[in-house]
Amino acid sequence: MSKIVQYVVVRGDLAKTMGWPLGAVVAQACHACTAVIHLFYNDAYTQTYLADLDNMHKVVLEIADEADLQTLCAKLKENNIQHKLWVEQPENIATCLVTKPYPKDEVQSYFKKYKLLKM
Repeated sequence: MSKIVQYVVVRGDLAKTMGWPLGAVVAQACHACTAVIHLFYNDAYTQTYLADLDNMHKVVLEIADEADLQTLCAKLKENNIQHKLWVEQPENIATCLVTKPYPKDEVQSYFKKYKLLKM
């Protein structure tokens, strides 16, 4: 089995064009990571991922905007890739998406076209 990873996909436009501070963008990813671990806590891959806290592996990627994030979300749903789309309230703005932990070779193909997040 390949390394278990969690993919975190963050909207680049939040900071670049909407003026969100870095801390606010990071908070969105933190919220989504916490939520997805809670939602899929009893999943075998999640338990394996949590069993070695000092060696967790996340891949943090950038996506252009909300439309692209929604497109990715729909593709993951179509292919039964479990994830959490974080929608910030009360603004009702989708800000990021995080997968539950998966073996990298099972999900990597969905994320190949995205680059690592740079702010």
